[in-house]
Amino acid sequence: MALRHIVTVPEPVLRRKAKPVTKFDKKLQTLIDDMIETMRDAPGVGLAAPQVNISEQLIVVEYSKEEEEDGIEEKPEKPKKLYVMINPEITKTSEEKVIGVEGCLSIPGIQGEVERFEAIQVKGLNRFGKPQKLKVGGWMARIFQHEIDHLNGVLFTDLAVRLWKFQNEEEHEL
Repeated sequence: MALRHIVTVPEPVLRRKAKPVTKFDKKLQTLIDDMIETMRDAPGVGLAAPQVNISEQLIVVEYSKEEEEDGIEEKPEKPKKLYVMINPEITKTSEEKVIGVEGCLSIPGIQGEVERFEAIQVKGLNRFGKPQKLKVGGWMARIFQHEIDHLNGVLFTDLAVRLWKFQNEEEHEL
């Protein structure tokens, strides 16, 4: 496994529609492992292949519902769940939408409020080409929508109702 360079705006690959993955070979498995390591090192909760300069429909997401609970100290941290999804497609959305704060590893120093569906259903393939379907809600739904947008050349700044620069690491953590 190796860390990959995360490209930032205005890198053209971030604005291209990514190509579907058709080969499930050793090269793909290496890319997946590298993306997981890169996401964790960043640190981030999701990463799309275009963010590491690969125009293919592949995302990795790692998240724990505990993270939504504002870091309650007494609870032992639940293990994060790792998702690898190839050629993902949102097949259903809730009627309800919510506004939440987002940032992006490819747009350092900027955060914004983005309206997203509260819950979605996603279908795609796992790392071995087997079909998978997920129903996710809350922040997990937000992460999946954000990463799938990357595969279509859409950045959170395109959808934001408000944007701002954060001044320091403490503000970024919020």
